[in-house]
Amino acid sequence: MNLKRILFCLTACAAAIATSVPCAAKRPSGSDLRLLYWNIQNGMWSGQDDNYDRFVEWVKEFDADVCVWCEAQSIYRSGTADRMPEADRYLVGNWGELAARYGHKYWYVGGHRDNFPQVITSKYPIENVERIVGEEPDSVVTHGAGWARIVKNGRTVNIVTLHLWPQAYAYRATDVAASRDAHEGDRYRRMEIEYICRHTIGTAPRAAEELWVMLGDNNSWSRLDNWFYKCPEDDPRLLTQDYVLEHTPYVDVIARQHPGRFQTTTHSEKRIDFVYCTPALYDCVTRAEVVRDDYTEPVRDPKKLSNFWHPSDHRPIVVDFDLKKARKQ
Repeated sequence: MNLKRILFCLTACAAAIATSVPCAAKRPSGSDLRLLYWNIQNGMWSGQDDNYDRFVEWVKEFDADVCVWCEAQSIYRSGTADRMPEADRYLVGNWGELAARYGHKYWYVGGHRDNFPQVITSKYPIENVERIVGEEPDSVVTHGAGWARIVKNGRTVNIVTLHLWPQAYAYRATDVAASRDAHEGDRYRRMEIEYICRHTIGTAPRAAEELWVMLGDNNSWSRLDNWFYKCPEDDPRLLTQDYVLEHTPYVDVIARQHPGRFQTTTHSEKRIDFVYCTPALYDCVTRAEVVRDDYTEPVRDPKKLSNFWHPSDHRPIVVDFDLKKARKQ
């Protein structure tokens, strides 16, 4: 076997190991709080056929203290794009039953106006602070947001969940094509993130010294990734994350933990799911990863139903914290 062939085999083996072993599943030393986030696409549509068994086993392997799920409501019948009657939808109503299967006793639904809520499940009691849906007519937060709290080891952690408007045109646009051409979808997302931040972290004058995490599907790009995207500096797709980076104390956890290494969170090369922490909580991070393993690797549905993927069109993110590093509040 020649050298080129040997190198090829070694590379292939390394790639196979990297995609088949959930390296992030094992907690690093010192981790006393694990957060698992995932946009599970239409209420884990891909898990309905096996009663969510594979999903539950995967979540149990990670043994997270807190999980945040985007798109946490059942919408379509298994294997189809046919909407289920509300009476037949297992989620969101049965998240308590589903979460109990992976060891979480508590669950919380954020504010929402439609079929795409975010749900938090936890080993610890969850306190609702505010369910956010925005205001009519011009400040509607389309998929809603939630502000909740948990207490771990005597430390209060604020958790803000969100899922921003997904389209290139604005919400309720009357001329969709013109709205798309004017990048009004990006400007709508910018409005949503401003509204959410003003009503959550913006209410806390000393938030940078407190423990806050904001996470979810932002449907937008970050300037911190523009070395990869190479889009114009004034590209509207950067507007939403620019607000977070320029007007809040939040730190982009994945970007800070993986400088110079692009971390896609979707089936394509896009990072649109973000986990932000205040400096006080970021100082407690021991590891943060976009999870890539056999189960979570997105696979397009063979029938190509409405761009559905198995098990989701997004990838999960896991973040470990050592809260012993946090200053007493």
